[in-house]
Amino acid sequence: MHYSSFGLVNTKKLLTKALRDGYAVPGFNFYNMETLLAILRAAQITQSPVILQVSESALEYMGDDILIGMIAGAKYKVGQVSLHLDHGHSFEVCKRAIDMGFSSVMFDGSNLPLKQNIKISRQVADYAHKFDVSVETELGVLNGTEDKNTKSDKMLYTDPAIVKDFVKQTQTDSLAVAIGTSHGLYKRKNTNEKLRFDILKQIAMNIPKTPLVLHGASSIPQKFVNTINKFGGNLKNAHGIAPNQLRQAILLHIAKINVDSDSRLAFTSAIRETLAHDKSIFDPRALLTNAMDNITKNCVDEIQNIMGSGYKI
Repeated sequence: MHYSSFGLVNTKKLLTKALRDGYAVPGFNFYNMETLLAILRAAQITQSPVILQVSESALEYMGDDILIGMIAGAKYKVGQVSLHLDHGHSFEVCKRAIDMGFSSVMFDGSNLPLKQNIKISRQVADYAHKFDVSVETELGVLNGTEDKNTKSDKMLYTDPAIVKDFVKQTQTDSLAVAIGTSHGLYKRKNTNEKLRFDILKQIAMNIPKTPLVLHGASSIPQKFVNTINKFGGNLKNAHGIAPNQLRQAILLHIAKINVDSDSRLAFTSAIRETLAHDKSIFDPRALLTNAMDNITKNCVDEIQNIMGSGYKI
C-alpha cells in the first residue's frame, strides 16, 4: 500500500518547506488510538503539519494491521500529515515500513562503524526512493534510553567535517544530528547545560540544503513531572531541553524536532491525577479521555511556542 492512498504526504515535502520558511515540523510519537487521535487533534487545532512517528517497539506493540487500520480510519487534512518510522535499526524493518505505507523511514546506523552506516543508509535510500518515500539517517550518538531498541550510554557529537560526504554517499533526505540532546527523561544534569550550537552552525553551513533533525529534544514539562510525583510517582531530577534553546536550534536549520517523552508524561500525569481525585472511577474511557486531552494541550503548546509550525499548511 502506498502512503498516498491514506492521504499522507511525503515527509521531505514538509521538511523542505519548514527549512525554507524557518520553522520545525513536530515529529510526535504515538503508540495507540488515543495518542494518535490526541496528536491529530492538536494538528487540526493549530493547522500545523505533523509527522506521526512509530518506533520499532511501538510497531511491535500495535501490530501492522492495527496500525494501518488506525491510519486508514483517521481523519486529517490531506497534505498535512506524514507517517514516519522512528529509529529503524535494519534495512529489513525499514523495507517493512515502506511496504506498509509509511511516508518516510529513519535508518539509525549511528552505533555502527561509519562505512557500515553509509552502506545500509544508501541501501535504504535506494529502496525508499523507488516509492517516493523519504529517508532520515543519523550521524553521532545520543545517550539515554527511548525504548528497548534505542538506548546508549555514550554521547558522540556529530562531526561537521563528514556530513557533506555522508549525505552525498547515502542520498539521505534529512539528517539527525547529535549536539547535546539525549533520549529519555534525564536529558540534563542541571538547567544550565547548553546545546552545542557551534557544532550545529558548522553542520548547517556544510549542508545548507539538507533538513536537520533533533532527536531526544523533549522539553520535559515540570508541571507533568510534579503531578506524577504528587500522586505517587517517582521521577526525580527529570530535566529536558529548554524551549528557548530549541527555538534557537530552528534558526540553524533544524527542520524537525522529535517529541516522545513529553507525551508520555502528559498521558501518565492525567491518569494518576484522575485516579487520585475519583477513587470510584473504573471506566477506562474516562481515564483515557483525560489523558488524550492532556497530550493534545501539550502538543498545541509545543507547536505554538517551540516549533512555530502553526498555520503553515
